[in-house]
Formats: sequence, structure tokens, C-alpha cells
Amino acid sequence: MCHALLDDRNFLALLLRIDHELAAQKRAEGCRCGGTLHRADYPRKPRGCPARIRPEHSSRLSFCCSVCRERSTPMSVRFLGRRVYLGLAVVLVSAKPAEATAVGARLGLALGVARRTLTRWRQWWREQFPQTALWRATCARFMPPVPEQQLPGELIQRFTGPRHEALTRLLVWLCPVTVGRRIDRSERLR
Repeated sequence: MCHALLDDRNFLALLLRIDHELAAQKRAEGCRCGGTLHRADYPRKPRGCPARIRPEHSSRLSFCCSVCRERSTPMSVRFLGRRVYLGLAVVLVSAKPAEATAVGARLGLALGVARRTLTRWRQWWREQFPQTALWRATCARFMPPVPEQQLPGELIQRFTGPRHEALTRLLVWLCPVTVGRRIDRSERLR
């Protein structure tokens, strides 16, 4: 079952390695001003992972420029934006209505996901995710088309293969939505 991956130390270690690779790429790109990027991680209190491995996932990798002091946060397969739950938990718990399946209900309850939080996540999948550049640029690649009202459940089904590989590919595909759009200073002044 997919939800068993939330308790799989090896799978979560794989996601951490992928995040470190994404961070290394971001650091190698450097800052737009030409300055050096220094490590300046964000502390996180991740939910959705076992307590015994929580310390390994207690920071979101990030950088700060030595010249302009701009933040530069790389994409992540562990965190879905600013949510405190691991991205994998957000995807799996919001895949189907928790009331519809005993597994979904147990998973949401086990992770301590409040009903309001789950409603917000599902609303994000139905209303905001379809507006992202990632979805607009890639939704036509899915045949037959993925009904937006069935996100992310139907999306999970489109990534085939062994569950750990399929979910890894899905989380890597979702990476672009884990960072906000960078706004130039000139745009901020408008």
C-alpha cells in the first residue's frame, strides 16, 4: 500500500537525497547578482513522518546570497510548499475522500490531519493546482485527460510501476510547485 511509504525509512531517506541533489543544483547556479549562496535552512516541524526519523526532516534546504541577501530556496520532493505535512502525506491523504475508504480514514486519523486541513488541501488540488504553470504546461500529456475534480487521486494512478517508484516520480514531477514564483524587486515596487 502507498501509505506504508510514510513509515518507510529507506523511502524517506531517498526523498532527502533527492532534496540534497536539488539543493546542490540550485547552489551551483548561484545567485542572479553573481554572489555566493550560503546555506540558510528553514527549520520545519514535519508532520506525516514517524517520530524516530523526524529530526532528519526537520529543515527545508535553502540558501542566502552573500551579496544581495536574497533567499533562494530549491525545489523539494519532501515538502509541498509551506505545508507542515510531508508532501507525500498531502498527496496520499487528499487522494480520496477519507470517508470513502477505511484506509484513507485511518491514514488521516493516524497523521492527525484535521478535517478543515483536509478540506483546504482538497480545495487546493481542485482550484489552485490547475492554475499552476506546471499543470497548464503538462496536463495535455496525460491521456486520457485527468479530470481536475479527481486530483490528486487520478494523478497518482497515472504514475505507474512499483508504488515507491511511481510516487517518487510523482513527487519529482510536483517539484516546481514547491517554490513560489520569484518576484523581481521592480515588480514589488509596482
